[in-house]
Amino acid sequence: MRSILKSLIAAFGLTALATAALADWAPPGPIKLMIGFAAGGGADTQARLIAEELENRLGWQFIPEQVTGKGGLNLLAALKDQPSDGTAIGMVVTESLGYSVLAAGVDMTPKDFTPIVTTAGFQMAIVAPSANGYGSFAQVVDAAKGGQDIRFGVMSPRLADLAYLLGKAQGVDFNIISVRGGRAVVNGLNAGDMDIGFAAGIQAAAVAAGDMVELVSALSVPLAMTPDAPTLADLGVPFNSDGHFLFVAPAGMPETARDALAHAIEDIVSDETTKAGALIRKGFGGASVLRGARLQEAIDKEYEGAAALIQAASE
Repeated sequence: MRSILKSLIAAFGLTALATAALADWAPPGPIKLMIGFAAGGGADTQARLIAEELENRLGWQFIPEQVTGKGGLNLLAALKDQPSDGTAIGMVVTESLGYSVLAAGVDMTPKDFTPIVTTAGFQMAIVAPSANGYGSFAQVVDAAKGGQDIRFGVMSPRLADLAYLLGKAQGVDFNIISVRGGRAVVNGLNAGDMDIGFAAGIQAAAVAAGDMVELVSALSVPLAMTPDAPTLADLGVPFNSDGHFLFVAPAGMPETARDALAHAIEDIVSDETTKAGALIRKGFGGASVLRGARLQEAIDKEYEGAAALIQAASE
C-alpha cells in the first residue's frame, strides 16, 4: 500500500510540474514550425500531428513550413537567427546537430541551439525485400564475396560511412547508393534498384507483412521487431545510428518556454490515444522522450561520436 501511495505521489508531482510549466508560459504569437523532412513522410506527419494536438489542447497556433535538405543543415541555418522567444522551433534529428554539422564544416555547433525535447528513437535497420532471398546478413556477405554487386541504399552521409565501414569489416565492397529519405530507400528496394538498404521505421508494415526482412540492427540495441538480428557491433563496426527525432529552438530560449514546450510535447507523444502517439507507437516503437540534462548529454555524446565516425571512415 505504501509503495502504491509513493507511486501516486510521484505521478502527482510530475503532473504538477508539467502543469506549472505550462501555466508559466504561453507563446507571444503564432509558432513557426520548421520541419526538416519531406512532406508526407512519417517524420513530417509526426511533427504536424503534434502541432495539431497542441493547437487543440492549448490553443497555440502553428505555422508548419518545410525546410529540408543537407541532413537538417538547411533548417538549422534558417532557424539559427530566428527569435528565441518560442515563436520559432524546428524538428530535425539528433544527427543534424552532430554528424551533419561536423561533416559539412559549417559555422554552427550545438551551442547555437536550444534542445527542447525528443519524441521517438529510430528503428534503424538494414533491410531487404523478402523476394531477394536473404535470410541473414551473412548470406549478403557471401553473395558479395561470390562476385555479386550488392547495391546498398543509404539516405545520409553518416549512414554511407556506416555502410562503408561495415563492408570493410566484412571484407567486401558495397555499391553504396545515396538517396533522399527513407522512403526513397524503400522504393528503391521494392523497384529492384537496390539489394539492401537502411530504413528507420518505415519498414515496419512490410516486415510485419513478411514482404521485407530486417537483416541487421543499426542501433546499439536489438530491434523491436527482429530482436535476433545482429547489431553493427556484432559485425565488427564500433559505431551505430542511434538517434532521436528532436525539437530545437534558437539559442537563448527562456527556460520557462523550453520547459512548457517540452512538457506539452511529451504529454502528447506519450499518449497513444492521440494521433501522434499512435503513429509513433506504430512506426517507431513508441515514444522516447529526453529533455533537460539527459537531452543535452545525448547531444554532446552524438557530437563526439560523430567526430570519431568521420575519422574512422576517412582512414
